[in-house]
Amino acid sequence: MRSALYALNGLRLAFKSERNFRKHLVIAFVILSAALFLRVNVTEFCLLIFANAQVLVCELFNSVFEYIVDAYYKGRWAKLAKLAKDIAAGAVLFCAIISVLIASLIFAQKFYIIYCNNFSF
Repeated sequence: MRSALYALNGLRLAFKSERNFRKHLVIAFVILSAALFLRVNVTEFCLLIFANAQVLVCELFNSVFEYIVDAYYKGRWAKLAKLAKDIAAGAVLFCAIISVLIASLIFAQKFYIIYCNNFSF
């Protein structure tokens, strides 16, 4: 029980202190709402949940990594610290791009079906 409370506190702290985490959370909510509106099947919905969760988890790890690097270097600039933080940010970007690709493929199919059914000649 105590571990769960610590974990929930960590999510609360991330939500309060990490702007990018909040942005990704809002985007995930919009994507999943659109998926419900477009009535995607269960498999597609699970893929969208997984892709969005991957981005959020990667963002959490990126934040942890940045805090650890900052604590170690105590605010001093270091080339290796910058490289490490840039690579971690790149991992978030990569996950986000893959997530957008997955959502685009799923939604493009749904829009195509809607368009063909409403405008068939």
